[in-house]
Amino acid sequence: MRDQIFRQFIIKIRRLQTFILGIESSCDETAAAVVENGRRVRSNVVAAQLDTHAKYGGVVPELASREHLRAIVPVVRQAMDEAAVDLQQLAAIAVTAGPGLVGSLLVGVTYAKALCFARGIPLISVHHVEGHIHSVLMENPEIRFPALALVVSGGHTHLFQLHEVGSYRLLGKTRDDAAGEAYDKVAKLLGFGYPGGPILDQLARYGNPHAVKFTLSRMKGNELDFSFSGLKTGVLRWTEQHDIKDEIEKRRGLERPTIDALRTASSNATLDLIASFQHTVIEELLRRLVIAADQICAESIIVAGGVASNAGLRERATRETGLTFYFPSPGLATDNAAMIAAAAFPKFERHEFAGFDLKAHAGLMLA
Repeated sequence: MRDQIFRQFIIKIRRLQTFILGIESSCDETAAAVVENGRRVRSNVVAAQLDTHAKYGGVVPELASREHLRAIVPVVRQAMDEAAVDLQQLAAIAVTAGPGLVGSLLVGVTYAKALCFARGIPLISVHHVEGHIHSVLMENPEIRFPALALVVSGGHTHLFQLHEVGSYRLLGKTRDDAAGEAYDKVAKLLGFGYPGGPILDQLARYGNPHAVKFTLSRMKGNELDFSFSGLKTGVLRWTEQHDIKDEIEKRRGLERPTIDALRTASSNATLDLIASFQHTVIEELLRRLVIAADQICAESIIVAGGVASNAGLRERATRETGLTFYFPSPGLATDNAAMIAAAAFPKFERHEFAGFDLKAHAGLMLA
């Protein structure tokens, strides 16, 4: 009798466990993760392609697709093994359907559809940017609404109002380069390699952020839109005026350089330029964020995406605005599949499932 009661208890517990496998392949990371009940990360596996793309100074779409094809099966297997969950225990499979590189997206979408068809379980389509927002929501259940979300990465710089989980209103977006894209392009221009954002963030602390005066962008129309192309051009003009070609070539010649080596290979003037560039990017982000927060009377501020790891942004956001900020933990800031599985959980509860005609959408809109 006691054994029967125990078995019934275990069955009940298992029914309370909703395991969702997330798959993310929108750009140059092949990722898979298992998340329990939308919050507990049981596994989170990411296969990066940095070595493949570093020599080109950015992501090459055709090479990215090829690497996804090689990695998708072992990455999913590893995620399932680390989670100690088998396919029979999955409640659903979630996949990034867009936006991103269409060839890369297709690998994840096709594999997710095949698994769902084979196991007879639901398929859930997730927007990549919504995933980034859930990378913060899943770790911070105390977030109050209305909330303001700044999603800032190599491909996105967007401001959203959140009335509640799953309800988004676009307030502003970049009209040209994303903030992370500007970091990478400036780093490439200065000979720091790819990806450049983390490198510039670490070097910025050694320079004077007020040494180089850049003009802040003024947007006609929507004051909450962003633009970083002018800032990038300003850095180019500075390099032309200061003739640092030899310095740039010296950095490019370094083999697997450390931050100390890059700092040594950089003049004080270049370090001042980097610090001033970062100061201006953060100023552009925070200026619009504060305006938007006041407009919607935001109770909480969510900052997500790869640039959410930027130390300068985190420090100034907390110190200068007086607002309540929530950032993702480092492992969830860059592209990953745990955020995709987490974003899928509310959709699973609402039975918002995709059909097997789901397609990859390079320009998919969230709001």
